[in-house]
Amino acid sequence: MTRRWENGLAALSQAWAVAAKDMRVYYLNPPMLMFGLILPVLLFFSFALRRGMPVETGIVHLMAMTLFFTASTAGPVVLILERRIGTFDRLLTAPMSLRTLLFGKTLVGVIFAVAVATLPPLVGLAVFRVRVAHAPMLALTVILSALTFSAMGVLFGCFPAQSLGNVMMPASLIRWPLLFVSGLFIPLEALPVWARAISFLSPLTYSFDALSWSLQGGGKQPVFLDVVMLPAIMVVFLAAAVRLHQRTRRLGYQA
Repeated sequence: MTRRWENGLAALSQAWAVAAKDMRVYYLNPPMLMFGLILPVLLFFSFALRRGMPVETGIVHLMAMTLFFTASTAGPVVLILERRIGTFDRLLTAPMSLRTLLFGKTLVGVIFAVAVATLPPLVGLAVFRVRVAHAPMLALTVILSALTFSAMGVLFGCFPAQSLGNVMMPASLIRWPLLFVSGLFIPLEALPVWARAISFLSPLTYSFDALSWSLQGGGKQPVFLDVVMLPAIMVVFLAAAVRLHQRTRRLGYQA
């Protein structure tokens, strides 16, 4: 047991070293700022504010979109750029497992997304005197959402490509439908049956519902389901990323 604990701490230390390096190099990269910061804000002003929603509801929408786009952008940007210059292959020769390396890449998106997504509720508390219904649940939801969306981005980044555009376009084709069936713009009960079924496959559905419960005190489904589904989907994304990367290397793909 002690040996396993030491190995786990060593893996976390390695993952943090990878994340800290990437944060210094990539956080001010133009694709990170454009797709991860500017895009969700523009979406919010385009679709949410003109509906005249209350401040609390607007904060929930902005947080959900920020977490979704900011966290899921880091993986493709970091992995594709590193694959292009050969840094990722050099990291694979280090004494760490592929799972540890990909988890370190996941932390890059998590920290970026958490830092950006905490701004709306802080502004709401300071300026609009917004009251948070369940502060501990809000913190847990932000962390779980960032982990899940960042793992999704790492999965996108494991696609065998050297051009960022070749990954961001297919990623957008997946992210946009998930955005529109998650309840942000159209209530779940107003969706057709087939779209409602798809919504339960979207991690954004559970994140948005948990944020609504945390900030406003109510959601569309049990908050326990949201808290359970987010980490479960994250594990699926990371496992799929490992398998995809291993498969591309077995097929002889060279970065």
